Amino acid sequence: MSPTPLARRLRLGLPRRVFAQVMLMQIAIAAGVAVLATGLFLAPLSAQLDDEAMRRALAIAQTTAAQPQIAVDLLGTAPSRTGPVQAEAERIRKASDAEYVVVMDTRGIRWSHTQPGRIGEPVSTSPRQALAGRDVMEIDTGTLGRSARGKVPLRDATGRIVGAVSVGIKYDSVRARLIDAIPGLLAYAGGAMAVGALAAYLISRRVQRQTRDLAFSDISALLEEREAMLHGIREGVVALDRGGRVRLLNDEAQRLLGVGAEAVGRPLDDALGPGRTTDVLAGRVTGTDLLTVRGQRVLVANRMPTEDGGAVATLRDRTELEQLGRELDSTHGLIDALRAQDHEHANRMHTLLGLLELEMYDDAMEFVGEVVGDHRVTAEQVTEKIHDPLLAALLVGKATVAAERGVALWISDRTLLPDRLVDPRGLVTVVGNLVDNALDAVAGTPHARVEVELRAEGRTAVLRVRDTGPGVPEERRELVFTDGWSTKRPPAHGKRGIGLSLVRRLAERQGGSAEVTDAEGGGAEFTVVLPEALTDPSLASEDAIGESRYTEGTGAARNTWNAENTGDDRHAGDRDGESE
Repeated sequence: MSPTPLARRLRLGLPRRVFAQVMLMQIAIAAGVAVLATGLFLAPLSAQLDDEAMRRALAIAQTTAAQPQIAVDLLGTAPSRTGPVQAEAERIRKASDAEYVVVMDTRGIRWSHTQPGRIGEPVSTSPRQALAGRDVMEIDTGTLGRSARGKVPLRDATGRIVGAVSVGIKYDSVRARLIDAIPGLLAYAGGAMAVGALAAYLISRRVQRQTRDLAFSDISALLEEREAMLHGIREGVVALDRGGRVRLLNDEAQRLLGVGAEAVGRPLDDALGPGRTTDVLAGRVTGTDLLTVRGQRVLVANRMPTEDGGAVATLRDRTELEQLGRELDSTHGLIDALRAQDHEHANRMHTLLGLLELEMYDDAMEFVGEVVGDHRVTAEQVTEKIHDPLLAALLVGKATVAAERGVALWISDRTLLPDRLVDPRGLVTVVGNLVDNALDAVAGTPHARVEVELRAEGRTAVLRVRDTGPGVPEERRELVFTDGWSTKRPPAHGKRGIGLSLVRRLAERQGGSAEVTDAEGGGAEFTVVLPEALTDPSLASEDAIGESRYTEGTGAARNTWNAENTGDDRHAGDRDGESE
């Protein structure tokens, strides 16, 4: 028979469940410990009993040798069965329950013995050490078998050694005492094994509940599936223990949060740093589908506590969806503006047709000139002060939208921005957010006005957007830059509270700042400072840079300005007055 079926049969005989294997291992360990402890106790017990028997024999021998009459009788009589030495030795043997008490002279001739026929014969073991004046303890075999012995010198009244006394304790009695102790030891060992088995059963039952009665193979498969799932899904997973330390980070979470595997085991605040993302993952901000910004990414986070006091948080990348949603909002605004312009254009065509039918040709020409001139003047005013085509296209479009909403959009007289921007798309994002927020704040108010100021101070770009809206209370001026905070209803794409956070992060990433104050005459004034936003004018002429910018930007300006525009909320006085 091949060994493979045999191995398979042996494997089938073992329990597969975790709790059963744990219980068997613990019982085996408890039994092994009990047997080992019993053996370790019996070994010194045997030596202790031997030592105790030898000391007892030595004590009897010393007591016998201490009687002066025995030395006198040894010197004054001959060895015989009925002599005084034999009589005294037998009395002592019976009284002490010793196996034998032998008194010998300096030649080793017995003067007493348990078997009287051996009196007058030499002893079976050498008495040399005792006759030399030393006490002896030993386990040895003699004419009466194996015994524990004690030998001492026998001295006369002057201290001279005249013989020796040898006392033996039957070794069978020592062994009997050891055997008598074994049942008690086994009872203790059995009790200990029973307690160990009970403890093993209770622990295994707890393991059974914790492992859901799974086998080791099932747990191994689950772990492999868990690893494959965690590192394969396109959703970030962050697991925390009860102390707030990072227990697990899958690959997507590391990418979204911008951290590496070294964050595992560290407190969350140390691994991520302070901020809304940390507060959301730590549970200090509660709710579902919470928005947060990490770097340049817009994330949606959900947190679920676990039974052990920790938590598991999931992260989804919403950056592209957020951008598309905001582009949709901007597209809707442009469509409304184009619809209104179409209606206004139809009215103008009807007016022009009427003037022509009435043969008022001069008035018709003047009317057309005024209409075309208004649009030309607006575009020319923007392009004279802002030389970057993307920003110019953005502000011309915003001016059209503002006019349709009944808001006057002004370009400050102090505005002058050369075409030397390092990151024009980033500045388009900042300007678009702030202008959209300002339009939302003043829409529907009398004499609504928004003023934009863009100027260069060396290589630093300074942006100010003022409005005539209700303004931002001082206690909320930092809150408006927080991820996910808003006072307006969610737009079509479902979330707000991102734009101003992105504005501040963009400014701080470039070493600048973003803040809000009160504007002169009421309203709010947002100021963004972007150091190193412009190239060094000595590296290239302004015309050459403007030409390259124009070549790159003309094709994309029509679509890029609203694609980069991610408007947001920041006014505490908006109409709904509620915070998300």
